[in-house]
Amino acid sequence: MRRFVSTMTIAITLAQSSFALADPPPKSTFVVSPSNTAKAPGLMIPHIEDPMLTPVPPANRILSSWREAFQLIRSRSTDLRIALDQARQAEAQTEIALAGALPTLNGTVTGTHQFITKESVTSVAGVTTTKTLVSPTPNSATGLLTLAAPIVNLGAWNGVRTAKANETAARLSLDDMHRTIALSVAKAMVASVTAGRIAELNRVGLLNSLQRLDLTERKKLYGVANGLDVLRAKQDVAATRATLVNGDESLRRARESLGLGLGLPEGVGVPHTVDMSGLEKEAGTLCKPIASLQERTDLKSSLSALEAARRNLATTWLNFLPTITAQSQLATSTFALSSAPPTTWNVQGILSVPFFDGGSRYGSMHNARAQVDIAEQNLEALRRQATVEVTQARRSIEVADRSREIASTARELAIENDRLVRIGYQEGQNTSLELVLAATALREAEINFALREFDTVSARIAALLTLSTCTY
Repeated sequence: MRRFVSTMTIAITLAQSSFALADPPPKSTFVVSPSNTAKAPGLMIPHIEDPMLTPVPPANRILSSWREAFQLIRSRSTDLRIALDQARQAEAQTEIALAGALPTLNGTVTGTHQFITKESVTSVAGVTTTKTLVSPTPNSATGLLTLAAPIVNLGAWNGVRTAKANETAARLSLDDMHRTIALSVAKAMVASVTAGRIAELNRVGLLNSLQRLDLTERKKLYGVANGLDVLRAKQDVAATRATLVNGDESLRRARESLGLGLGLPEGVGVPHTVDMSGLEKEAGTLCKPIASLQERTDLKSSLSALEAARRNLATTWLNFLPTITAQSQLATSTFALSSAPPTTWNVQGILSVPFFDGGSRYGSMHNARAQVDIAEQNLEALRRQATVEVTQARRSIEVADRSREIASTARELAIENDRLVRIGYQEGQNTSLELVLAATALREAEINFALREFDTVSARIAALLTLSTCTY
């Protein structure tokens, strides 16, 4: 009898230890901090060593602040660099179009050497001397200076306005690229912190599972548990290991996505002590909100592209009109003719009437009409998309808050359910299967609550940047 009482006392003590180890980590906040397994004083807690309990090594580069992220974007982002180069291309096209409407001044110098010549002797009447002439002149040089100024060329001047509209569209597209990159990097930062938090919770869950397995095996030695209880504990450990492996890979991928967004070919980490709610404040200092949807840079860029398409269509019509050009030429030559001076200067007025060019202008006109329609449809599609995007961004804050409240309630219920199941298991009313299921539900509730917390931060940042303009 005394041996039986001693055995039951040890078993109950071990069972109480396992219940204490299954206590959930403290309630998480927006400030991410490492979770520790709860330990009750006076209880025997087995020491567990397992290679998978070692956290994922930190990234080689840690992002300290939002401003550091913007500095990396400015210096290393390929998307931003491409948008900047496209804006420079648009400026160059404006210069090219303007050159077609301004005067031009060209000079040419031609030097000639004749290999085959003929000599002839001539005499002048009344003069006894003779003169030998070489024809053609063996060596001669001719200089020509031409000044041409378009007087009437409506198509060229309209082309300048078309190029300026394209330049405006490219500049606005560059500004919108700042906004979209800021939004993607902000989401990547939140995703990295979220993945780190999930990986941390997965390790806490694995530690608890390993401790439950150890204690279950100890209980089996005293006849309190059976082989089925041990098998269930091992299944729980295997499932927890699989979750941990996937969580670690998600963390690595989140770091690499953040690195690519910052222009780095490596993973970039975010410290676990970062205040996620502070990201919204820092984003607000670098990205200013706008009053209405029509002020969004992508819509303004699309509107400028439509204006450029319409001006291009007008240019094709103007190409059917005649052009008037004033031209002046100054020419001089070392080859002198007796009938003309070696230097000449003239002024010309040139009227050019395009009667027929094989249909090129008609093809250009049809193409320009199609481009106008494409630009109109792009603007309308973008306006619809932006309207829905703003509506969804505003609604996502409310949805995220509600989801977080629901997740918090589910987490509290999972904590209470796990507590009751452990008490029932201690008193012999519940089975080891119910104990494992309750622990699994608690882990899932903890992870879901952490995800919903970070979803709230991400939704607020997205709502802020959806109607903002960023200059960095």
